[in-house]
Amino acid sequence: MAIMQELMTRPHIDAPRRAGVTARWTPLNTSVKVMMVLVLLALLIGCAREVQDDDGDPELLYQEAREALDNRRYGSAIDLYRTLTTRFPFGRHAEQAQLDMAYAMYRANQPEAAVSTLDRFIRTYPTHPNVDYAWYLKGLVHYDQAMGFLRRLFPGQVVDRDQEMVRRAFQDLQELTRRYPQSRYVPDARQRMVFLRNAMADYEITVGEYYYRRGAYVGAVNRARYVLEYYPGAPTKVDALDLLARSYQAMGIDDLADDTRMVLELNRNDSPRAEQENRGLLKRLWPFD
Repeated sequence: MAIMQELMTRPHIDAPRRAGVTARWTPLNTSVKVMMVLVLLALLIGCAREVQDDDGDPELLYQEAREALDNRRYGSAIDLYRTLTTRFPFGRHAEQAQLDMAYAMYRANQPEAAVSTLDRFIRTYPTHPNVDYAWYLKGLVHYDQAMGFLRRLFPGQVVDRDQEMVRRAFQDLQELTRRYPQSRYVPDARQRMVFLRNAMADYEITVGEYYYRRGAYVGAVNRARYVLEYYPGAPTKVDALDLLARSYQAMGIDDLADDTRMVLELNRNDSPRAEQENRGLLKRLWPFD
């Protein structure tokens, strides 16, 4: 009340000073008084709301976000998780909220945002009990980016796509298996790594065959040798040996061509590809047993 009385009885700051005239204290008019009261009331209400928000329950906010996630309302879940991490940046709810928010972003087809959130989580909580899930989910995001629906169903028909996401997915899953070999996500990660490895090997052979058709036999040899060196367990090792033998023959290096054909014959009957060709169509389309 003392502040209000002072405000209401202060002199007009723009009152003209005349020579020999002393400034007089004049009361403010009624409209100005009402405006000041309204401003003070608005400030008090805002402060009360801020205090009420700060005293909110993170558990209730997390449960609301989790309910939205379980009901596949991913946009609402992302907003709620973001609010939770902003208002309550510390504690177990904020930590788990980042993982859940990354998953919601992944399901909402926001891969860049999901990866960014997961990278931030891994940097901030490197010893968190669920950091292995962060690595797995990051690999899964890149895996789906690389594969897409058609690639998951028909892996042999899209091997000529950009391999950057394939490599990223493989590296993320490989990091998971290296850091956390006992994680429950490792078995699935290893299966996906096999598929990614085969896709990368197929890509190298596809490029090598292109070089061969163009007469760039040195490039074809390099691609074939790369597959044999870095993807020795891939089914395309037989194709790599065949490409290598044909390229050596075209270059006039007959001794190397003959030696390569001998190795090719030894591996042809024992190759994983020969075994895979005997499997059913569905098994070939989806390599996860």
